[in-house]
Amino acid sequence: MSKRDELIAVYAADLKEKCGHTADMALLTKVTVGCGPSIYNKDAATVAGTQQSELDTVKNNFLIKKLGLKDGADLDKGIEAVMEKYGKSNKNKYRAVVYYLLAVHFKKESVYNK
Repeated sequence: MSKRDELIAVYAADLKEKCGHTADMALLTKVTVGCGPSIYNKDAATVAGTQQSELDTVKNNFLIKKLGLKDGADLDKGIEAVMEKYGKSNKNKYRAVVYYLLAVHFKKESVYNK
């Protein structure tokens, strides 16, 4: 099993345990691949849910650039909902899991079917 496959298994388990969500493994794999080498860097692999600059990066680089959403209050509300679902007290919020949950929240799974 490759390191990436091991991480995808960790992410799927995190989704199940912390969010009560059974992962669509094909989508989770595509989201993880889309994160690139950041998944192997301890700091870059996680999202600091309490840092506004980090949340702005998620909004601008993922929601607006990757998913093609228009900037607005609904994006902030979506990020807030995902952070709440993942658990605000949970310090290790994996970037791939956050992105997966955001893609599902905004019903943009089709972006990964290209």
